[in-house]
Amino acid sequence: MILRNLSLVVVCILAVTFLVASPAVAGGKVTPTSLAGVKYVSAEDVKAMLGKDNVYIMDMRKAINYGKGHVPGAVSNPYKWNQPKPKDPAQRTGMFDTSKLPADKNTTLIFHSDGPTGWKSYYAAKWAAENGYKKVLYMREGSSGWVAKKLPME
Repeated sequence: MILRNLSLVVVCILAVTFLVASPAVAGGKVTPTSLAGVKYVSAEDVKAMLGKDNVYIMDMRKAINYGKGHVPGAVSNPYKWNQPKPKDPAQRTGMFDTSKLPADKNTTLIFHSDGPTGWKSYYAAKWAAENGYKKVLYMREGSSGWVAKKLPME
C-alpha cells in the first residue's frame, strides 16, 4: 500500500513538473498562428531561400544569442522592449533598427527570433507589413526550430 501511494506521488510530481516546464505555462505565451499581411514559413522554407537575391533574414534575438549561432546570412537586428514591460507579451511594445531593412519594399523579409514564444520577431514582422513591405515572412518556429531540425548554422 505504501509503495503504491509513493508511486502515485512520484507520478503526480512528474506530471506537475512537466506542466510547469512547458512554455505556455512557464510564462512563454505563444504568438498567434496568423498575422495580417504576413506569410508564415517553416525552417525548411527559409533554408530553400538561403543565398537568393532580394531575400533578407532578420534575427531579432539579443546580439549575444545571435553570436552563439544563427541562420546563415541572417542580420542581427535585436528587438528591444519598451519599459515598463507588461507581463503579457501581447500587450508589449518595442522597437528595432529599421534602418537595417532594405529601402525596396518589394524585397522579401524573413523575421525570426527564439521560437513560438518569440514575440520580438512577431512584432517586427507586424511592423514591416503595416509599413508597406509587400513580402513579409515569419519563421514562427525560430532558431529553436532551426536547431531542432539540424539545419546549418553560422
